[in-house]
Amino acid sequence: MCRTHELRLALLARNDGSATELREELAARGTVVVNLLSSPGSGKTALLEAELTRARERGLAVAALTADLATENDATRLARSGVPVKQVLTDGLCHLEASMLRGQLDGWLPDGTRLVFVENVGNLVCPASYDLGERLRVALMSVTEGEDKPLKYPTAFGLANLVVVTKADLAAAAEFDEAAFLLNVRRVNPGVEVLFTSARKGQGVGELLDRAVAVAEGAEPHRPVMADEPVQHTGCTDAHGDEHDDGQGHGHSRDHGHGHGHSHDHTHDRGDGHRHSHGRTNGREHGQETDPVAAPSRPRPNLAVGELS
Repeated sequence: MCRTHELRLALLARNDGSATELREELAARGTVVVNLLSSPGSGKTALLEAELTRARERGLAVAALTADLATENDATRLARSGVPVKQVLTDGLCHLEASMLRGQLDGWLPDGTRLVFVENVGNLVCPASYDLGERLRVALMSVTEGEDKPLKYPTAFGLANLVVVTKADLAAAAEFDEAAFLLNVRRVNPGVEVLFTSARKGQGVGELLDRAVAVAEGAEPHRPVMADEPVQHTGCTDAHGDEHDDGQGHGHSRDHGHGHGHSHDHTHDRGDGHRHSHGRTNGREHGQETDPVAAPSRPRPNLAVGELS
């Protein structure tokens, strides 16, 4: 058991090292990675397509990489924006890692690219534990997913530099309790900015791009409290669909909290409102004080030894 634990920590440490190196390499090129995390069906692709289209209209040099277990559907949709887009198929792996991202960017990323949006594999468990070398991590959820989502997935929301709510036009129909949601966000990530968007109605479109551009120009993103806390291992599904969870926490601190499988890439490269946001506050939103509940320790996946290469 001790040997297995050591191997798991070694894998996590190796990813952290790769992420740091990639972040520094991209910074030298003037490029910033934006890591987007959400559940399947959250509307992440629709919003990203709108943001990429807005970037092209503004003459900003951006690119996007989208990861899925199968199909090229998302890359086909994103390519309609007219910016360079690349699809990565993970063959069942539930997350991207820094070394995988570097491999996809090498030889493909156009010179002068300011922003690379990475649409991570659609789940809020495994991707949340892997730093990809991003400067801006964004957790997204739709109003139809429930106000308690941040509490159910504290790592994804607790390590986010920015939170985005999608499908805001459906809030009334879904009986979305905005005040309860914001309270839950504050419990795991005090002070993080929350944007409300609707790709279908155009609400808030362009605000995510604005935040990313600001970081590319030197603005410091919000630093989550959880980024300075020790991590714990929790269950994570590997490439074969097996879940591993020993239920025990193991400390592994890191300064910038944010597999190894086979990947195939397919490249699509074409060159052809109402604002409602809750920013970095002093803890007062809707007349409520910051919730005193401390942010939980960060879970990390319990990886199978067989995933080490």
